[in-house]
Amino acid sequence: MSGSLLFQTLILGVLLGGLYALLAAGLTLYFGVMRVVMIAHSAFLILAAYLAWFFHRETGLDPLLSLVVTVPLFFVIGYLMQRGLISRLRPATLTMMSVLLTFAIALTIEGLLGFFFTGTQRRINLGYSGSSVEVFGAHIAVVKLIAFALAAAALVALFALLKLTRFGQALRATIQHPEAARLLGVNTDRIAGFGFGLGLATAAIGGTALALDSTIYPSLHWHWIGPLMAIIVVGGLGSIPGAAIAALLLGVGQSLLQIPMGTTWAQTVFYIALFATLLVRPQGFFGGRLAQRF
Repeated sequence: MSGSLLFQTLILGVLLGGLYALLAAGLTLYFGVMRVVMIAHSAFLILAAYLAWFFHRETGLDPLLSLVVTVPLFFVIGYLMQRGLISRLRPATLTMMSVLLTFAIALTIEGLLGFFFTGTQRRINLGYSGSSVEVFGAHIAVVKLIAFALAAAALVALFALLKLTRFGQALRATIQHPEAARLLGVNTDRIAGFGFGLGLATAAIGGTALALDSTIYPSLHWHWIGPLMAIIVVGGLGSIPGAAIAALLLGVGQSLLQIPMGTTWAQTVFYIALFATLLVRPQGFFGGRLAQRF
């Protein structure tokens, strides 16, 4: 492998890892706040991608502008989903039943997308879709840079919200010790709803970023479930910084494996990492103190 090819592969891996990090942060919020395994997160990701495509088709404007609608819309949907459905599940069986419930929601979203948009593959063609920039001899697609910048900005905003605001303090307290948070006067039920809405808002941003550079179809969400679940396990369940680190490392690993193994087999990096984590360190490699400090 030449040095220029290796450099370009590493850059592409980091760009991909940024998108993974944003989506994994949403999943971590669900599990951290309520111990909910949100299978439907990737389905909402594809729903957001379709809304971005539909917005561009109907208006001709840049699909990034659809975020003005989809981010608050998904936040409200997430809040209502938690308060109206998730909160009604019995605490003793919450994790298991949340898998079944959100699996049904994922199937419903896939069915609705197929009904309204058919199973035809869709793609957004923008004026800059075929453009690229040169970075130290490596040619990087402009859409990948925009998607990474969008994901990075969303992650920075999310970290600032969680670290610098009273809401963030209450949410982190709920994640780390819900009983103590309740004793200190935190309305953990409302915080859980807001946390769920925040997690779904990341799917709106991630789906829009995905739509810029990918062909989409209703069942595409199944492709994303495995990698995202692997990331939050490797990073440490409930640790947003851990999930971000794992996402970047696995994104780079996937890009490196694509050269000798091809795109399909490169996905095995997630399952190898997942198996190694469960075998060696089930609590995750990047959780623990890192999660407590955050």
